[in-house]
Amino acid sequence: MIYPTDLASFLELLRLYGDEAYGLIFAFATSHSLLLTLFAGYASSSGALDLGTLVAVVWAGSFLGDAVRFWIGRTFGNRWLSPFPRLYRTSQIVVRLVDHYYVWLILFHRYPHGIRGVAGFAYGMSKLPWPTFMAFNFVAAGLWSGAIVSAGHAFGQVSEKLMSDAFSGLGIVMLVVFLVLSWVLSRKLERVAEEKA
Repeated sequence: MIYPTDLASFLELLRLYGDEAYGLIFAFATSHSLLLTLFAGYASSSGALDLGTLVAVVWAGSFLGDAVRFWIGRTFGNRWLSPFPRLYRTSQIVVRLVDHYYVWLILFHRYPHGIRGVAGFAYGMSKLPWPTFMAFNFVAAGLWSGAIVSAGHAFGQVSEKLMSDAFSGLGIVMLVVFLVLSWVLSRKLERVAEEKA
């Protein structure tokens, strides 16, 4: 068993256990895990993961995760969210927005941090028909997976050109900076979405 001590050995671990890695990425994609998806894209730039397979896995996970959340919202409504005031409040905001802006919300809800987790439930609580949601959700999941995985992949290619293996510590620092900047952008998008609501 290899215990990763630097970025290069971690990527080698991904190469050795690729199938398990895809399973983990699929599971996290059901929750629209931005940081893991970005890192998976980064790993694909080094050949540790296959870019095409990765996009397909993230697409399927993202699509399935929202389909399940839609079903839960449609089946149980909002009563199960009442013990969680912040989730309840956010879901109610999204439900109100769905009536007017469902196309834009479905296409872009995966990006802002606060909306990402509850939007699928809110779509189910709204009057949005299943077939409409499923069609737009399929397209949106594909766009999201392509954009996020490609961003991580592009960052990996750029960082590879900027450093050699001797500077693997610099690579980890650059990856952390990239992930933190992505998180900050996600938080800003969340605040904008809350202000619009």
